[in-house]
Amino acid sequence: MMREYIIVYFFIISFLISFLVVPKLKRIAFKYDILDHPGYRKIHQNAKPYLGGVAIFLGFMIPIIIHFIILINLPDNLLPENLSKFLLRQQSYLSRVLPKLSAILIGGSLMFTIGFIDDIKGPEFSPRYKFLLQLFVAIFATFMGIRISFMPFEWMNIVISIFWIVGITNSFNLLDNMDGLSSGVAGISALIFLGITALQGQFFMATILIVFIGSILGFLKYNYYPSTIFMGDAGSLFIGYILSTLTIITSYVTTESSSLLPALMPVIILSIPIYDTISVVAIRIKERRPIYVGDKRHLSHRLVDMGFSPRHAVNTIYLLTITIGLAAFLLPSLSIKLSILVFIQVIIILIIVSILMFVGKRNKK
Repeated sequence: MMREYIIVYFFIISFLISFLVVPKLKRIAFKYDILDHPGYRKIHQNAKPYLGGVAIFLGFMIPIIIHFIILINLPDNLLPENLSKFLLRQQSYLSRVLPKLSAILIGGSLMFTIGFIDDIKGPEFSPRYKFLLQLFVAIFATFMGIRISFMPFEWMNIVISIFWIVGITNSFNLLDNMDGLSSGVAGISALIFLGITALQGQFFMATILIVFIGSILGFLKYNYYPSTIFMGDAGSLFIGYILSTLTIITSYVTTESSSLLPALMPVIILSIPIYDTISVVAIRIKERRPIYVGDKRHLSHRLVDMGFSPRHAVNTIYLLTITIGLAAFLLPSLSIKLSILVFIQVIIILIIVSILMFVGKRNKK
């Protein structure tokens, strides 16, 4: 039970930090005009604060850093014996994972800073420069140990890991096009990954994930339709980076697994933001437009074109994410044949998504 109490404790702390800091960030944003003003691609009618990502960042970073400092300096004689022994075991494990944890925290801070600069400068911040900085952070994380290990050659592991980190980070950035969409999908995905890590006894990963979930849900209270604050690029790049790195270092293949197919679980669970990103990028390339210039070609916009309200469009994408994620959740314990059926189900769901996007496009015309 001790682990459960600790996880609940970390959730409450991260949630409260994120939840309580948002009102203060709103006032700062209005004071210094850090706002998202209505425009051609915007569906909101009034200017909204951009600093919600700061709440997520603080809700994630503060509990981890403070409790890390406490853990490594913990006096043994001040705690009950059972708790002291438990924390000593965590100290030993923490020393082994410290390089990866440092890469997550430092890389997350850098990615947050890149997004924050973009929020402040807007069009003045070159998209190419922004991408190069993201690439640098991904390379840094990879060489700090945040990389896959199941490919036959190490250079393949490095290249795929860099591609994954940059790709997922930008997927959540592009997905941030409607109230509560990017943050909600990130929270749902993290909950599914939390279930996986909890079942497999990965206490360290479960703790990091619950802190991440708490920081998102504390912000989502203000970001869900109709929102009063946006996370901005600072928030979307940060949550994308954290999810991309956590999914790389989490284990999926167990002793019960009949193949290496469970290693693809992150691709399945995050297939909706991945698919949305690929589709809009393909459309922009086909129309010979810069891929970094936003538009209303996302799945959420297509659903609205079909007659969905923004709230219902977002909720529909939530349900799609849950449906696909729960199917992937079963992979570690399935036979190869049943695992293939899960992949077929995911493909069918994505075909349905494609049909919805096509109908939305036709209705728009």
